[in-house]
Amino acid sequence: MRFAAYQHQQQRRVAVVGENGTLYPVPGARSLTELIQSLDGLDALLDAGAATLDVPAGPHVSEVRLLPPLQPPTVRDFVTFEEHVEGVRRSVDGTAGVPDAWYDAPTFYFTNPYAAIGPYDDVPVPPGSRVLDFELEVAAIIGREGRDLTPAQARDHIVGYTVFNDWSARDLQSAEMKVGLGPCKGKDTATTLGPYLVTADELEPHRDEDGFLRLALTAEINGEVVGKDLLSNMSWTFEEMVAYAARGTDIRPGDVLGSGTCGNGGCLAELWGVRGQRTPPPLKPGDTVTLTVEGIGTTSNTVVEGGAPVPLPAARRRTRERP
Repeated sequence: MRFAAYQHQQQRRVAVVGENGTLYPVPGARSLTELIQSLDGLDALLDAGAATLDVPAGPHVSEVRLLPPLQPPTVRDFVTFEEHVEGVRRSVDGTAGVPDAWYDAPTFYFTNPYAAIGPYDDVPVPPGSRVLDFELEVAAIIGREGRDLTPAQARDHIVGYTVFNDWSARDLQSAEMKVGLGPCKGKDTATTLGPYLVTADELEPHRDEDGFLRLALTAEINGEVVGKDLLSNMSWTFEEMVAYAARGTDIRPGDVLGSGTCGNGGCLAELWGVRGQRTPPPLKPGDTVTLTVEGIGTTSNTVVEGGAPVPLPAARRRTRERP
């Protein structure tokens, strides 16, 4: 089953997406996030969706503006593709290989939940950036609260999946990472989610014997394919990622967990590392990035001009006086 959030005639609604693209608005649901939070996991969401198909149909998906399927309370972005780590590391400083520490656990960082945009929205260039990049990922959506879970238990906490594009200002990110804390404004302007939330049961036929979802991933810029990979090339399953995210803390309905960028052209920075030059070049206004994930759908965002950065002073160098 597929759920969408959309805007139509100045109203925002949540709907089940019918097989032909007809939208069936969920009665009383103000947002998919609130709907998931009011239920208890996948079975309850499927029941709510099935009941919705009995209500009068709404507009067709082609007649509305699709919004990000949900507004997540938190977004954790992992880095689970070995090939991506190797390529980007070479792009940054020419170092070959993958750090040994990467293999110890599925590392993630928290990114900005307010940056979520729809599957076909324009993406402004982040203020001050000249090196904009896309990142092709898949995100799991949490549907049930949990803490200190095993991977087997974590499966029941995943309610669905969506396409995830972690837009990255590589020049800003590179400068920020020298501080040793993590990315901030390099990852702060836009995160594409969509086009739908596809419930977890729909993707079970794609699960391989090791527990990975074998889904084809494709990235295009202006209609030209620049990357192809399989989601099953992740080094940890989504269930293992959820279990790690829940270690010593809570995960809650609506939380988003990104897979991390796939390999083989899942972003430009990886290609730059492999090729030793910036080809294709950084994204510029007018470029359209189209990402397709088998079984989930396609997003297509066009880059537009962004605003100039508001000037700020450099840090004050203090004499470190003491009282």
